[in-house]
Amino acid sequence: MFGMGFTEILFIAVIAILFLGPDKLPTAMVEVAKFFRNAKKTIGSVKDSLEEEMNVNEIKEEALAYKKELLSATDEIKQATEIPSIGTSLSDLSSDLLDDNDDEDEVVKQKKQKKPKAEKVTFEKKPKKEDIDV
Repeated sequence: MFGMGFTEILFIAVIAILFLGPDKLPTAMVEVAKFFRNAKKTIGSVKDSLEEEMNVNEIKEEALAYKKELLSATDEIKQATEIPSIGTSLSDLSSDLLDDNDDEDEVVKQKKQKKPKAEKVTFEKKPKKEDIDV
């Protein structure tokens, strides 16, 4: 028990009887038992808390893995939506190969010039413009 032998426990018991006396010894033993019981409960609760924290860390790691998957999926979607630029380059190739009609080249050039700009979507606040009274 606690890394102590029988003789060590007997020696501690004799000293406890000498210092406390026979009338206070039973109450002291009850108090010592309560202390060890409370210490055991506290250690158990700390152990449970640590296990719960470990589980929370695992959940966080899973969430980060899902986030990486979502980011890669959005990148793939962005690449897939850039097909119109591929289509214009293909139409340029076809117009270069079929150089027989100049009107088609002008239409292709106009479509290129009217190509809308891609806007970047962010969730950052725009700085406020301050009115300066002079």
